[in-house]
Amino acid sequence: MQIAAVILAAGASTRFGSPKQAARFGERTMLEAVVAVAEAAGLHPVIAVVPSGVAVPRDVLRAINDDPAAGMSQSLRLGLAAVGMDVDGAVILLGDQPTLDPSVIRRLLSDGGGRPVVAAHAEGRIGPPVLIRRAAFALADDATRDDGLRKVLASHPELVTMIPVAAHAPDVDTPGDLERLG
Repeated sequence: MQIAAVILAAGASTRFGSPKQAARFGERTMLEAVVAVAEAAGLHPVIAVVPSGVAVPRDVLRAINDDPAAGMSQSLRLGLAAVGMDVDGAVILLGDQPTLDPSVIRRLLSDGGGRPVVAAHAEGRIGPPVLIRRAAFALADDATRDDGLRKVLASHPELVTMIPVAAHAPDVDTPGDLERLG
């Protein structure tokens, strides 16, 4: 079974003050760090949804979101539309979570059972990463603004296998967040 990575990295970075995708995280950009997580988990192809003018690492497919203000849900739909028909599903990742452990993704891939969506669950909520099988891609049509799949999946719990994790990977929203992550 072939599973893609869809990295949502087209936000306007208003709280960050500059494009987060290009911010340095150690020896890499933040986007490169998330791509490395996807590759370490065995996801292929890797698709990054970015605004116009943002470069993506080599061997990463680029989906353009020309309207970052439309929210994460727009990026989600664009990313899933870029997944080739020969791919069975996609793991949705956020471009501002460079410390996500690839083992969490591998757990989603191995513990999913027969349901079309497998999501990490911690702190009383589901969140990324989320594995969505092709049969459930249409759920993204119901997502609105910056909610992504969270509200849609909450209204369809019968479609979701929740995988307990210790905590969700922290988002980088400000330069201070990035500094705290090291």
